[in-house]
Amino acid sequence: MTESIYKKAIIAISLAVPALVVVLFYVSPPDINLGIDLNFFPKFHAVLNATATLLLLSGYYFIRNRQITLHKTMMWSAFAVSTVFLLSYVTYHALSVPTQYGGQGAIKFVYYFILATHIVLAAGVLPFILFTFFRALTGDYVKHKKIAKLTLPVWLYVTITGVLVYLMLSPYYV
Repeated sequence: MTESIYKKAIIAISLAVPALVVVLFYVSPPDINLGIDLNFFPKFHAVLNATATLLLLSGYYFIRNRQITLHKTMMWSAFAVSTVFLLSYVTYHALSVPTQYGGQGAIKFVYYFILATHIVLAAGVLPFILFTFFRALTGDYVKHKKIAKLTLPVWLYVTITGVLVYLMLSPYYV
């Protein structure tokens, strides 16, 4: 396949995923009893985000120390963990009603600031992640390194704030 086909696929995925998440927040979940308690999902998502954070930091450490194989392993692992997170997140929000934050005062503004930046950057970082991996897979390491310098801090922010959102919202899960 040509590079333009990959670019179009990356753009399509990058638009489709946030659109799906937005739709899930406006569609009522089906009224079905799955026989399981869905409340394990938010903690699971926090664990996945924390794991991705550690993998990203490890990958950065390894590339800084020219340990390319370990860098690749950490970054592919972070990508896999983040993919599992995304699939699980979409599943959870397709099956459950969003939890409302109940904090009051200044902490409420802190929560909503973290949540808003987390959401915007999570949607925005996806094409950068995909293009960063694409550049690595095609051996274009000059462009890979250039885009990775932008992608890594944003991806880290998203994984770290994902954990923070969970911790701040956890007292309000039913």
